[in-house]
Amino acid sequence: MVSKTSASKSKSKTKPPPKNPKRARALKTPSAAHRDAVQSPQDQQILLDIFSDAFSTVLSSDRFPVLLQEIKQALYQREFSTAFGNEAYLEAYAARWSPTRALCYASIFMDIQEHLDGMPSSGRTGTGDLPIPTEGPNSTSSEEQQQVLESGQESQHGDEEASGPGPSHLNSLRMLCIGGCAAEHVAFASYIQASNNRHGQLTLLDSGPWAPITTLLQNSVTSPPALSKYASAAMRDSNKALLDSNQFHCAFTQANVLDLAKDQLAEVIGSQPQIVTLLFTLNELYTGAGIGKTSTFLRTLGSVLPAGSLLLVVDSPGSYSEAAVGKEKKKYPMQWLLDHTLLQSEEKTPAYTWERLESHDSLWFRLPEELRYPIPLESMRYQLHLYRLDRDAGE
Repeated sequence: MVSKTSASKSKSKTKPPPKNPKRARALKTPSAAHRDAVQSPQDQQILLDIFSDAFSTVLSSDRFPVLLQEIKQALYQREFSTAFGNEAYLEAYAARWSPTRALCYASIFMDIQEHLDGMPSSGRTGTGDLPIPTEGPNSTSSEEQQQVLESGQESQHGDEEASGPGPSHLNSLRMLCIGGCAAEHVAFASYIQASNNRHGQLTLLDSGPWAPITTLLQNSVTSPPALSKYASAAMRDSNKALLDSNQFHCAFTQANVLDLAKDQLAEVIGSQPQIVTLLFTLNELYTGAGIGKTSTFLRTLGSVLPAGSLLLVVDSPGSYSEAAVGKEKKKYPMQWLLDHTLLQSEEKTPAYTWERLESHDSLWFRLPEELRYPIPLESMRYQLHLYRLDRDAGE
């Protein structure tokens, strides 16, 4: 049973960019009433079913409650490397907390669709910018990633001979998720499914060993769900995958983003405009690595992202997202640190400018009462900040 809730959110937004956006300092946009989630309960239930099917063994395990308690303890102590450091914890985390976040993220993606549509088009799908595994001592790639690269190469050659519409002719939307994997994976797949004539290319980058879960969920979103042997003929005929495998490519790289050199980060990103997400990740970076190193990463990100790209930051609201500075441990809100780095450092980064499109201090995502999942799920509260990168014409 899912918690009894109703949908209610707040938001403010600007219009999507013109074809040739001019450089300008962003103005603050205060939070306002957020419109209701655009996904229907039926669509949300499909996503929950993906999680319950993929993690059925985990959810029914006697060890599941123990693992959850150990994860909670690590998170309470802000020992993020422990909480996300082994596959057993990641599976339990994905089964317990990722479903609600996936629904929330899917709703967010739908809610910012006008900004996603306003990004410079990546054109037809090909493979020139499929994600490349980052080499280094902290990086690895799953078998699924290699399959993605190989299938992408085949698609590219196929484009040369194709004469009719098909998945390879769809407009491509690229997303790079830094930190977190399972919820982002399913949410982005859901957005691509709901977007007509779209192809999705997703890169997941995280320091934890998410590769097996990435492969599992990629199979889940591109394969029809399992049916009971007693399923009717009508149910069998209507049973289909969330997405066709040719419509959605996903690659995972295990690496600490703060350890990547500028050229390595640029290689992961590629040359096409995309949306980069830091979903419940930025405060973890500030807390674990410090403000200086995290701010340097944000500046590096701005220097390598293609013009027109978006940066989406979602995190816990209020005092849950604060970082301490100096010997006196003075605390600063995550949003203040983020805006200080992106919006108030123009003189240090004359080649590009960040424009804030949306900013919300506290929003609620509430689950419809009728949704079903093997364990109780709760609604969630979060803050949201969306930025667009503009670059000098000469760059």
